[in-house]
Amino acid sequence: MESLGVLLTHPMNTYLEAELDRRCKLFRLWEPPPASRKDFLRANSPSIRALVGNSTVSADADIIEGIVACYSVGFDKVDLAKCRARGIRVTNTPDVLTDDAADLAIALSIATLRKICSAERYLRSGAWKAKGDYMIASKFSGKTIGIIGLGRIGSAIAKRAEAFGCFICYNSRIQKPNTNYKYYPDAVSLAKDSDVLVVACPLTAETRHIVDRNVMDALGPNGVLINIGRGSHVDEGELVKALMEGRIGGAGLDVFEHEPHVPEILFSLDNVVLTPHVGSATVETRRAMADLVLGNLEAHVMNKLLLTPVL
Repeated sequence: MESLGVLLTHPMNTYLEAELDRRCKLFRLWEPPPASRKDFLRANSPSIRALVGNSTVSADADIIEGIVACYSVGFDKVDLAKCRARGIRVTNTPDVLTDDAADLAIALSIATLRKICSAERYLRSGAWKAKGDYMIASKFSGKTIGIIGLGRIGSAIAKRAEAFGCFICYNSRIQKPNTNYKYYPDAVSLAKDSDVLVVACPLTAETRHIVDRNVMDALGPNGVLINIGRGSHVDEGELVKALMEGRIGGAGLDVFEHEPHVPEILFSLDNVVLTPHVGSATVETRRAMADLVLGNLEAHVMNKLLLTPVL
């Protein structure tokens, strides 16, 4: 792949960057100052035949001719219509991050219901000695877990929740065969019957703000929202209002609508657990994702079948 010109949108993994630098002709988009990046791209576009990005930075199909390799399972930042029209291949990194994302969904659910983060702050502040025992929380075991999106990650979440004796129900674009989980045709009816509502679907035009005020009100003052999908799955402004007004019981959020910006009011709420988009952030999974990106680029160069094609 020595002759393959690859544009890396920003630093995302040291192993991936080192391997791209070793195997390809690597262009780092962040090296020139922002004001001169358009000139940088214009000057180097004849050499760039591949782009490697992730769910944070969009992929501009105008600057490449060959392949967009997403270092993520999500590809909502890629203009698929333009890529399809120009014959540009697109790949992502599914499967390898499923376990980590599902683990985090369960961790956020337990942490939110059991108020683990706020209980730790209470202890660290010295309040336990000064004020006595912390407030009583709610259990996770035995809860009804509603999952929006029963794909790879949603199914892995369901399997883990079943081990806690939870009842599983779901909403998906189509009803899934060969499952005993209860199907709901829309997110509102699913939320109404759920104690914990987990968002695990792809972000599309149809699923943007799939969790709106109606869904939150259906979830109710004892319900908990968990989002490990994309920030734009949730109407963030309505979520803040629902939490402040007590119309939902709590939230565990790994993703946000305008990352890395997070509504500051969330920082002060004890019924909210926040993580900075770390669903796949383990050493093992990030290495596997990088290897999958490299494998797709190699398959493209060698004119072989792509390992994980989107287009």
